[in-house]
Formats: sequence, C-alpha cells, structure tokens
Amino acid sequence: MGKLLFKKSIFLTVCLIITEIILGDYKTLNAQQHAINPKQFSNNNDYYTFGVVPQLEQRKIFHVWRPILDELEVRTHFKFKMLGTAKIPDFTRKFLKGEFDFVYMNPYHMIQSIDTQGYIPLVRDGGRYLRGIIVVHQDSKLKSLSDLQNLIIAFPSANALGASLLIKSTLDKHKIKYQAHYVQTHSSVYLHIAKKLYQAGGGVLSTLVAQKNQIKNSLRIIYKSPPVTPHPISAHPRVLKEARIKVKNALLEMSKSKHFQKYLNKIPINKMIPANIDEYMSLRDLHLERQYITE
Repeated sequence: MGKLLFKKSIFLTVCLIITEIILGDYKTLNAQQHAINPKQFSNNNDYYTFGVVPQLEQRKIFHVWRPILDELEVRTHFKFKMLGTAKIPDFTRKFLKGEFDFVYMNPYHMIQSIDTQGYIPLVRDGGRYLRGIIVVHQDSKLKSLSDLQNLIIAFPSANALGASLLIKSTLDKHKIKYQAHYVQTHSSVYLHIAKKLYQAGGGVLSTLVAQKNQIKNSLRIIYKSPPVTPHPISAHPRVLKEARIKVKNALLEMSKSKHFQKYLNKIPINKMIPANIDEYMSLRDLHLERQYITE
C-alpha cells in the first residue's frame, strides 16, 4: 500500500512539472506575441512615412533627405518612405491630419500639433537658431523696414514661420502697410527678387545660405527677426516609444560622424542635439495666430 501511494505521489509530481513546463512555454509564447516590437509599423505597411516642410523645391528636398534616410535605414533596420508635398499649405494639411510618422517641421507647426496630433520633438539643430529675414536685390535702394511702406512683398506661403509669420508680425508692429504675394517656396522668393520681379521678399537665413551663389550673391538682407528655436525632427505619438528612441539615437550618432554631418548640413542642421517640447512653448507668447491664415 505504501509503495502504491509513493508511486502515485511521483506520478502526480511529474504531471505537475509537465503542466508547469507547458504553461510556461505557452505564457512565454503569448508574451512574445503581444510584446511591443519596435519594428511594428503604425501604418500596417513595412515602412514609416517621413515628411519634410517644403521650404525648397521637391527635387532638392529629395536630394538632401534621401541619403539621410538611407543611412537611418541601415542604423535602425527600419524603412522610410518620403511623402512629398510641393506647397507648404498641402504639407500643413497633411501633418494636421497625422499623415506623417516622422516629420521635419517648422517650430510653429510644432505648436499647432500640440492641439491636434501631438507630435513629439526628437532632435533639432543646436548650432543655430531660426531667424526670419527680408531680402532685396543688391542694386535696390531699399535699406530699412520703413522703405517697405505700400510695397508688394513676396512670401513663400501665408503661414511659413520664419519667412512669413515672423516677418508679418514685425511689419504690423511697425505699422508698415504692404501687399503680400505668395510664390510657394523660399527658393522661389529668392529667385523672384534676384530677377527683380518683386522688390522685397521674406525668407530665413538657413535657406538663403543654401541657394546657389548666383542667386545668393544678388540679394541683400535688410532685416533679421529675433531668433527662435529651429525646426525639429518629430515623431507621431502612434510610433512606438522604442522606435522613436532608436531613430533619435541614430540621428544623434550620425551627427557625430564628419562623413554624415555633411549631409545634415544640407538640411541645414549644423549640430544635432535632443529636442523637447518646452523649447517651443515661448512661441505662444508671440501670438502668431493673429497672422495665421487658413489656406
């Protein structure tokens, strides 16, 4: 009788061990199936979408950004598809709808996104600040803001931050009356001024520097706005945190490489540093919504 009970005890112990093993394997498999995988994509495709505010013409934007995204793919093992937009209003509508997983946007877009999609700033340029400028032709007699009274001024779009909103805010503050014409991109503004099709136009220092010497050398700056924190590369909150961190770290590492920094300079980003939303909140104090035009 004692031997029988002993055998039953051994049998039950073995059964319990087997059960634990089976349940353990199941739990492990189940956990793996439901674990957060940073390679899961938010758009049910095998890539992340990447948008860039169209300060320059599309061909140049792709020429600047594609090598950067290619290197990001190598470093993160993610794939990135650029979604081009020819005009800033089209870009604005897309990011307000959350169509970009990752996006290079202007600082005012960052503020707008707080109340809409909630994009999260990852990195920004730590080597410079954004400054709006007013340019005229080198031969122009215009020298100051007061000389712009009652002129037609070229802007890339109604709501470009540095090139339009900051400039318009300054003109209104100085009670300068003007007529605004919109020519789609920063490059187009500079080209129109160089060809003397307009007497003055709005831009930003970084895009002026990026122009060909023939264009750049034919222009003269008569006004610079106060500096603001520059464009961030941001991520939509639907992108998993692990993926956001991976992309952020890869960009920061790329910036440490002299080889890849030459590509970042073309954005232009002189020195990549981490970004946070608090750096952009001071823009609210400028009340740029007074200048904002729904397009």
